[in-house]
Amino acid sequence: MNVLIIEDEKPSARRLNRMLAELGVTVNEMLHSVAEAVAWFKSNAHPDLIFLDIQLSDGLSFEIFDEIEVKSAIIFTTAFDEYALQAFKLNSVDYLLKPIDDEDLEKAVNKFKERTPKPQDVALNFEDIRKLLGATPVEREYKKRFTTKIGQHIKMIPIDEIECFYSENKGTYAGTIEGRNYLLDTTLELLENDLEPETFFRVSRKYYVNINAIADIIAYTNSRLKIKLNNWDEQEIIVSRERVKDFKTWIA
Repeated sequence: MNVLIIEDEKPSARRLNRMLAELGVTVNEMLHSVAEAVAWFKSNAHPDLIFLDIQLSDGLSFEIFDEIEVKSAIIFTTAFDEYALQAFKLNSVDYLLKPIDDEDLEKAVNKFKERTPKPQDVALNFEDIRKLLGATPVEREYKKRFTTKIGQHIKMIPIDEIECFYSENKGTYAGTIEGRNYLLDTTLELLENDLEPETFFRVSRKYYVNINAIADIIAYTNSRLKIKLNNWDEQEIIVSRERVKDFKTWIA
């Protein structure tokens, strides 16, 4: 099976690649923009299956199909809300809502494998979805602040003041430049769509770190890395071995 990922957020693309590898699916290429995808399609055989994000860095992914007639099967990966997803259901287009769940991904892959092969009617599907979502790309919005309840008060924490997010005792906390810890009403999994991927990286199952808060990176046991932050130092932050390669790419 020839598989292509088109996703502008490189950490998300790498995560999807790893998840597919665990299902025994090999990704042949990862592309990150409309322009890059158009150039690639002009010089390569079209894949059997495309995992396609709707909003890319330089426009809506539908713009690819204004220039290229693609007959591949498509599974959308999207953070659009449930209302927008009605278009996918009406047009019989598979989709995965971000953050992508392991079980949902496996079901989508199995559905593709089991279906009767036939060309994808790209023009019909995209035209209806384009009308619903709007033809003009919108900039992706990431959270600029988080809130936490302290007694009878609600405190706002600007994203620039957060050095890390971490989980502990089934709670999710923000560690700040003041060295304080604040309990948040979210999970690390849900944070994936809230955080700017160029600024925050999930270094392990327990931690997200802010690249602007990293004071030092130290070689650690078992090919791992230890991170020291500028101010928050309540616990050791270790980059898990399976994330070290992606982490080094992220900070480069």
